[in-house]
Amino acid sequence: MEKTLLWLIPFTLGWALSDGSEMEQDVMWHLRKVPRVVSERTFHLTSPTFEADAKMVLRKVCGIECQKELPAPSLSDLEDSLSYQTVFENGTRTLTRVRVQGLVLEPTHNTTTGGAPVRRKRQVYGTDSRFSILDKRFLTSFPFNTAVKLSTGCSGVLVSPKHVLTAAHCVHDGKDYVKGSKKLRVGLLKMRNRGGGKKRRASKRSRRAASGDDRGEGSKGRLQGRATAGRSRENAAGGPRGAAGRPSFQWTRVRNTHIPQGWALGGGGAAALDYDYALLELKRAHKKKHMELGVSPAIRKLPGGMIHFSGFDRDRADQLVYRFCSVSEESNDLLYQYCDAEPGSTGSGVYLRLREPDKNWKRKIIAVYSGHQWVDVHGVQKDYNVAVRITPLKYAQICLWIHGQDADCTYG
Repeated sequence: MEKTLLWLIPFTLGWALSDGSEMEQDVMWHLRKVPRVVSERTFHLTSPTFEADAKMVLRKVCGIECQKELPAPSLSDLEDSLSYQTVFENGTRTLTRVRVQGLVLEPTHNTTTGGAPVRRKRQVYGTDSRFSILDKRFLTSFPFNTAVKLSTGCSGVLVSPKHVLTAAHCVHDGKDYVKGSKKLRVGLLKMRNRGGGKKRRASKRSRRAASGDDRGEGSKGRLQGRATAGRSRENAAGGPRGAAGRPSFQWTRVRNTHIPQGWALGGGGAAALDYDYALLELKRAHKKKHMELGVSPAIRKLPGGMIHFSGFDRDRADQLVYRFCSVSEESNDLLYQYCDAEPGSTGSGVYLRLREPDKNWKRKIIAVYSGHQWVDVHGVQKDYNVAVRITPLKYAQICLWIHGQDADCTYG
């Protein structure tokens, strides 16, 4: 299996077309001019109780056909949905009203909510096509090293030196912030080196201590030596965490969290799936290469347009799990697909790999994996794994969150 993975991943990630410039034009990133989202006024809100369960509570999504019959939202409605809440590390909360500039309103296919049947938790369709990334060469390399784990049990993706994009329901259930999100942490994968320098120095100190010649403190040194030896044996036996050569997480606290009001309010008081995304600002900047954002193109028009994402599926412990598939259906705000996924992978960054105008291939995040949903298709209930697309407006909003009021996000 590992040999197959070593062959398949470079092939799928290095996918390219071999013929003709005409075909290449169809798989290029086409920059689109995006409107501007501007902060207008910020209000203080009461502190949340942080009592919600960390799971998505949504009723069924309006079918792909019925979405086409919905009226386009007004500019005022869009500004209400794109206004956002910020919850800070100390538990305080604000609401920022926004204004949208330079928007040309076009008919959109939004979603509504209703009652839903219960479905088994498993989100794998047919043969399980997921790959556990076990090889250090891949785990520590782009794009896999951009995947992160949230302390609430979800996944996310690094989109700047200090920001993580994830699903809104990983921190907020549509009514309240989830338990544990007040002291939210983000885990970045790292590999423990075998016999690193610090360990070697510590080993020398422990040997001196065990022999009683560590600056004359014999009995204290002997105790330290025995404790160090005990820890060394535990690591050698594959102790509970941090064993040599195994992946572990470097946890970083979150300074603040942004979620759109479209999620916090939703239609008729229910969370709106179209807005199931959130941005986390870390207290400390990381040194890893992050993934850039892009406006989601029309996926179904792309030849071989495969979407990809990696996350920490709950059924595979702390392994990073990668998958790719084609999109089955799409609306203006959602991608409907059958990429195999289990709980824990929600919040992963969905990306495409297309050519830049300079002919170089580039990956960009174009959606956030939200999870499983039921939808009506020609009056029949069908279930999909759903991702929330980064539209021009959402691109502008996330750009504002990352770069502030002076952000220059004219094209995406």
